[in-house]
Amino acid sequence: MSAIHEQAMNYVYQQVLQRLQGYFSRAERTALQLLIQRLIVAAGGIEQIGDYKVLVAHGGGRGSSYALAFLRAAQLTIAGRAPRSFQLRVATLRHTGMTQAALDSIHRGYSALFFHDDPRVELMMVENQEVLPFNHLRPASTTGQDIGRRNMLMVGHRSCGDIRTSLCNDGYLSLGDFYRRITAWDGGVHALVSSDSPRKQNQYLAWLVKTTRAAGMKGHSGRPLALTALFTRMDDCSVGYYRDVYGEHYAAQDASSKEVHRHLAYIGVADLLCTGELDCTALLNDFMGYKQDEFAFQFSTPAYANPLMMAHMHGLHAEVLLGIDYQQGVRGFIEQAIGFMRRKRIPELLIAQAGTPDGRMLATTYAREFFGLEESQLVCLLFSPFIQQGQRLEAFLRRCHPGMLVALPELHKALEGKASAELIQHWIVDTSGLPLALLQHLYRNDLAANAACINSEEPVTGPHGVPGR
Repeated sequence: MSAIHEQAMNYVYQQVLQRLQGYFSRAERTALQLLIQRLIVAAGGIEQIGDYKVLVAHGGGRGSSYALAFLRAAQLTIAGRAPRSFQLRVATLRHTGMTQAALDSIHRGYSALFFHDDPRVELMMVENQEVLPFNHLRPASTTGQDIGRRNMLMVGHRSCGDIRTSLCNDGYLSLGDFYRRITAWDGGVHALVSSDSPRKQNQYLAWLVKTTRAAGMKGHSGRPLALTALFTRMDDCSVGYYRDVYGEHYAAQDASSKEVHRHLAYIGVADLLCTGELDCTALLNDFMGYKQDEFAFQFSTPAYANPLMMAHMHGLHAEVLLGIDYQQGVRGFIEQAIGFMRRKRIPELLIAQAGTPDGRMLATTYAREFFGLEESQLVCLLFSPFIQQGQRLEAFLRRCHPGMLVALPELHKALEGKASAELIQHWIVDTSGLPLALLQHLYRNDLAANAACINSEEPVTGPHGVPGR
């Protein structure tokens, strides 16, 4: 970089900082100075700050977008006072169901903060257990979508059609792999910065304990862990969980890119940025181009991780399993989740639309586009007719496919692995969305895994480092 170019870029960065600070209140400017002090102390002094690299997990939500703006302000403020500023790694977990709207919103924020081409900033994405440069235009991994769909179906059937377990487990269980990879990649980082409150972190850890115990695994030991050990524990829990779900069909993933040899510091900023309901609408909407993604996966709130999709599945459950109106099931869920949905600023019009024919069509289209699942396959998941030697199979056929009742003995033969007509096999696969070998695996298991109580408040002792949104 020539001296003239460097001077020009520094001018641009100062303009970005001035614009950012123009959106800060007096309290937020004070919080910015405290954040700067916290970062300098963590780095070991202003002389060491230029070699210090921090990680932020950014899923595109309001909370992590807000924290990211403050970190950028801190980075540019330090750059104006010292020869060098800290380095910033921003990483996004691209999970099944992440919409293009969410990626576009992340990209607009990066552009507004002038992250692109800044050598002090790394913009990364982890998709299908691979670390990639962030690119909002990159097509979703077909392999990743297939794995996500299969995981959702297997978890859903094994949990007897539990809605939260079906929709949430795969996303949350991927976090251990995400953090291990992104903290180790290309020399690693020195610290993780998180805006999540201790309460949200404990909610996630409590969920992890419940989920792994339900799968017959040992839960968290209760002893405080270093971050690297915590991420390893999270990843190991995920591996053990899916090994239990898939049995002999489980395929181990390569762990060579997960090795971490550095102690990771934790820099919490929830006390600086999240004291009460701060009104950061102008900063997010006007400056960063933030737009709410109605189907966003809420990593920091396990109870309602994907509220509109969860509402749709409650509607299907009411209609098909309970024999009541679809809208009645949706509204029952909305009544429970309405406070959360309003805090997340999901548009009132969209909330009102849930349960209507248009809302049902929107949710059906979303499930088809991002999970590759038809409504009939979601209904099959909710019924879970193939587990425990097909105990629910006859009831499923009577309710949803009465024309197939005559083929019930042949269906059992196919699921037992006995000789059966190809037409029968194709029907099972098409109806469930799962390959025959996995359906036979579900059929052979005597007991389904217990559904995880995702919104558990069980206290868990542990340090930090659960995801930010």
